Amino acid sequence: MPLQQPIGDQQLRYFHGGVPGLRPGDTVIPHPPRLLDGCSVCSARAQGLTATLDGHPVDPPTRRPDRVYITTDREYARFYASLCWYGDLYTVEPVGEPEPSTEDPFPSWCTPAARVISVYERAVQLNSGQRNRLVRRWAQADRAAGR
Repeated sequence: MPLQQPIGDQQLRYFHGGVPGLRPGDTVIPHPPRLLDGCSVCSARAQGLTATLDGHPVDPPTRRPDRVYITTDREYARFYASLCWYGDLYTVEPVGEPEPSTEDPFPSWCTPAARVISVYERAVQLNSGQRNRLVRRWAQADRAAGR
C-alpha cells in the first residue's frame, strides 16, 4: 500500500485521532493506551482483549505500541479521537519511515512519530448513529479481509 497517492494534483491527507490540545508543529509520539473509567473499549484494552460493539470486534490491542498510527480514513481517526476524553482529530505527516499497518481494516500506517499539520476537529464525540455506521463499515472491512 503506497503512502502517498496523488489525486489529480492533490496529495491524500493523513489523520490521527488522539489526545486533545496539540497544535500545528507538535509531534505525536507513541504512548501507553489511555484507559478511561466506564469505557468498555478501554476496559477490554486494559485486559489485553478486543472490545466489541454491537457484537463486532473493534480496536484490538496494538501490535506496535512503539509506533503512532495514521490513516487516510477520517471517520476511523475520529473513532480513536472519541476514545480519548474529548480527544482531537488532526491532519498529520509521518516523521520517520512509515510502514503499512496490517492490523487495521482501513488504510493506515504506523510510523515512529507524526507531526501535526492542523487541528481538524476539537473535542470529538460520536453519537450512536455515527458509531453504528463506523461499526458496520468496520465489520464489512473485516469480512472483506477475511478476518
